[in-house]
Amino acid sequence: MARVSQEHLDARRRQILDGAARCFARNGFHATSMQDVLKEVDLSAGAVYRYFSGKEELITAIAAEVLAEVREAFAEVSRQSPPPPLDELVGLVLGRMMGAWASLIIDGEPGFPRLIMQVWAEAARDKELAAVTRQGYQGLRESWDEVIRTYQDSGSMRSDIPAEHVTRTVIAMVQGFIAQQCLFGPAPVLVLQDGLRALMSMSDTRTTA
Repeated sequence: MARVSQEHLDARRRQILDGAARCFARNGFHATSMQDVLKEVDLSAGAVYRYFSGKEELITAIAAEVLAEVREAFAEVSRQSPPPPLDELVGLVLGRMMGAWASLIIDGEPGFPRLIMQVWAEAARDKELAAVTRQGYQGLRESWDEVIRTYQDSGSMRSDIPAEHVTRTVIAMVQGFIAQQCLFGPAPVLVLQDGLRALMSMSDTRTTA
């Protein structure tokens, strides 16, 4: 029997994950059956179950992959010294993340926001998936905390607010932007950058008696 190369195994796993991602983004996690995935990737049940035991393992693998891509994107842009301004950094990370899933198109629109919303919804009820996402976001928060402290140490950001509070706010803003695209339609990353840039320009105009 011919030995199957690792390259072939990796390509088949990629094929299955991409097909499952299209199904989940198109129809939602719970409305998608394993039969739908088999049809999407045009493989036998045996071929698919060799890699994944079911839908739960598929969406967990997709979540882990997305989080790994986010960490890689963040690590790349944050290696700059000093790091770029906050609005630019957010745009670079989010832009790279969206670009990694640019081929996922559903009904003529980017499918990544739909997919990530399915991951978040399922993580609320699946303990294993929740653990994967928590671990991924913990690493992301630690990276953001480090950058925020760099901003504070340089004097470009006020230092009287805990870095972790700023980090949570930035991550929430990005998550909200992704959710908006899922609910209200696509928007370029520049929209988020412009809004963040405007907020960063605010000054306290209140006067004290």
